[in-house]
Amino acid sequence: MKPIHEYTVCPSLPENLRDLLKLAYNLRWAWNKEAINLFRRLDNDLWETTGHNPMKMLGLIKQEKLEKAQADDGFIAHLERVSQDLERYQTYKSWYEKTYGKPEKPQIAYFSFEFGITECIPIYSGGLGILAGDHLKSSSDLGLPLVGVGLFYQGGYFEQYLSAEGWQQERYPKNDFFNMPIQLVKRDDKSDLTIEIGYPDGPVFARIWKAQVGNVPLFLLDTNISQNRPEDQQISAQLYGGDGETRIRQEILLGIGGIRALKALEIEPVVCHMNEGHAAFLALERIHLLMKEKGLSFETAKEAVTAGNTFTTHTPVPAGHDVFSIPLMEKYFRNYYPQLGFTKENFPKFLDLGREEPGNPNENFCMTVLALRLAAGTNGVSKLHGEVSRKMWQKIWPCLPPDEIPITSITNGIHPSSWISHEMGDLFDRYLGPRWQYDPSDPEIWKHVSEIPDEELWRTHARRRERLVAYVRRQLKTHLLERGKSSKEVTRASEVLNPEALTIGFARRFATYKRATLIFKDPDRLAAILCNKQYPVQIIFAGKAHPKDNEGKDLIRQIIHYARSDQFRNRVVFIEDYELPLARYMVQGVDIWLNNPRKLLEASGTSGMKASFNGALNLSVLDGWWYEAFSNETGWAIGKEEEYEDLNYQDEVESKEIYDMLEKEIVPLFYNRGADSLPRGWTAMMKSMMQSICPQFNTNRMAYEYNERFYQPLINRYRKFAADNFAMAKATADWKSKLYKNWGGIKINYMRTADSVEQRVGNSFKVDASISLGNLAPEDVSVELYNGLLDPDGTISSGKPIPMTYKGPDESGNRIFVCEVPCLTSGRHGYTLRIMPKHAALHNPYETCLIKWEE
Repeated sequence: MKPIHEYTVCPSLPENLRDLLKLAYNLRWAWNKEAINLFRRLDNDLWETTGHNPMKMLGLIKQEKLEKAQADDGFIAHLERVSQDLERYQTYKSWYEKTYGKPEKPQIAYFSFEFGITECIPIYSGGLGILAGDHLKSSSDLGLPLVGVGLFYQGGYFEQYLSAEGWQQERYPKNDFFNMPIQLVKRDDKSDLTIEIGYPDGPVFARIWKAQVGNVPLFLLDTNISQNRPEDQQISAQLYGGDGETRIRQEILLGIGGIRALKALEIEPVVCHMNEGHAAFLALERIHLLMKEKGLSFETAKEAVTAGNTFTTHTPVPAGHDVFSIPLMEKYFRNYYPQLGFTKENFPKFLDLGREEPGNPNENFCMTVLALRLAAGTNGVSKLHGEVSRKMWQKIWPCLPPDEIPITSITNGIHPSSWISHEMGDLFDRYLGPRWQYDPSDPEIWKHVSEIPDEELWRTHARRRERLVAYVRRQLKTHLLERGKSSKEVTRASEVLNPEALTIGFARRFATYKRATLIFKDPDRLAAILCNKQYPVQIIFAGKAHPKDNEGKDLIRQIIHYARSDQFRNRVVFIEDYELPLARYMVQGVDIWLNNPRKLLEASGTSGMKASFNGALNLSVLDGWWYEAFSNETGWAIGKEEEYEDLNYQDEVESKEIYDMLEKEIVPLFYNRGADSLPRGWTAMMKSMMQSICPQFNTNRMAYEYNERFYQPLINRYRKFAADNFAMAKATADWKSKLYKNWGGIKINYMRTADSVEQRVGNSFKVDASISLGNLAPEDVSVELYNGLLDPDGTISSGKPIPMTYKGPDESGNRIFVCEVPCLTSGRHGYTLRIMPKHAALHNPYETCLIKWEE
């Protein structure tokens, strides 16, 4: 029975405990150990049973507990201390304010399909969402004028449980929004603030929720409201659920709806950051708003909007990028594209915004391509991923060498305070000082790790391993009881693992390319390593496969069977339902973090970073972040620069390498103890690793880098384009129109030198070129000599452009350009001429995707 009327009941707290509500509604408690300790102090059991949800806890807590707390001077003092700390955090002069001043309103909007901030708001599935959450946290710490925009999923992601045979099963619990630390945005008349979006079958309405992440607001859209038809209420029902049509409906809600929500909130961001291609429709809505409100043409609005967009791609394989069919785009945009100035006849031009090859009628619409075309800055999430992305999207910039394609990289990081154990954090407080929490990217802070006594570092880490083992045993017992197992089997769970043994952790999404079972390639050899009575080793596995990925599910089943076998019993365990609490226990307690994906398929990876901040050493393939972080002092690398066509042979080689490193290096180093029972060599490596990795692979450094390389330059760029009623945007659009019309008329007449083809190192020679530009002027183009060493195939390798200077016209009116070529190294060299557009308003010389090479 559906209710006719609704009302909301809020927790009722005594006057001197009212600050608990203020603390609960600001998610800074999620990375503030004193705030977490305060809620635990109030009722530790309830804190655990509510899934670390302070709002639900305050709504369920018994009155006698509250009465006891309000009469407890120690608790009141603790509450006041935490409240004052939050107030200081909200009012202190941040790094951003000191550097750029304090803006009146947010200037940056960060759009993401998922956000992982805390387990009690489960609107994330894995690494992308956790990174987005950490990005908001560090943006808050730095004081960036940023807001987050996402969707509020009624079902979130699935919970995992296992069948008797070890097959993954899924259940989809419903999120109870009104018992979460998040609030509906209201109008002045107390009604819900909603926005409207046009869908093929009529308007859809979405209400707006606000989560306060420190100093950064996160706004989430929800269509599960009575104004909508039942099928439209399902748009925000589930993260990564449904089919392609569900996905396009969600991405319209995120991109177009997200911009409209900010407008309704009177927030007009200067820069929009698209975290993955899911949010790329926001660029279209920004264009639409400028056309509607400022009377701009599509091309002029496009120039302005592109100047204020930045895009981060996370996916290193084409199959991971959202692509929509032409009929689906026609269905969902037939009423929208006319608002952008397109007609039914030139609808293909609209589709070209999402095509690698404009004009190809057989190519579908790709969200990543849309984001690439409508963003002034694009980055991958590690240096290696930047290289992969440049090769992957080369078709968009035809004839441009891969190393010049305008996709750069900003390597991911983690938010240290969210992931470092309380025990390790206390140790850092004592020896590094509190600045490691507020300025973790300062290398000088981490140099003090060397001052931590080996005894304290080792005992702290050993306690976390003991806690991990105890947690694993509790979880195993709980899951066995849920499946109705015998008391004997439940009791046996108390015997798994050894709290003093070398512990390896493997926890991530169970996709086949991550090769979860690689370490079992030779079960007998692995068993000999794990079951050595003198030097025991154990492995803890966790992770979810996508509900439709049966191959990934089979990997889980295989590991379950290994764990249950006599060969690996008590030495290998798989823990169900990989979520944030389990993730924290694992990264804080393991000795080795194992990561062995196929090379070039791990865009970045952040779980190994989290383990590193807690003292764990990495054993990983040289991919993603580890390609940058690895040295002989930070951990171990699986493989080097090799690439294999035979994947089975690759698995054979790399599994043997894992066994060799465990037998010859890792296990001996861990168990090499002195008279004081301390592994001095191991602790020395822990310290060296922390000093190297911690200042670099954190989201404070990452957010700072986004601000300096993208946010601030694009804020300035957008303002220039928007000044004087968008005069620069209009001039740039007009210039590009002229450029596209006349580019085909460019002709290279000749390129010549009077000097010998043989030169000596240190010499230089002159080159001149004659070019016919037609209706273009010399200032419209950049003429360059592309010069470099030739490889054995006669191809210029690692070429570098040398600008040519305009000398003037010749008698026939052709334009003469000249340059001097330095001879810096010996060997066989070559050069050719190229022409590219040139204009002061271009963010980079490649954004027009035009280039002409000498033929």
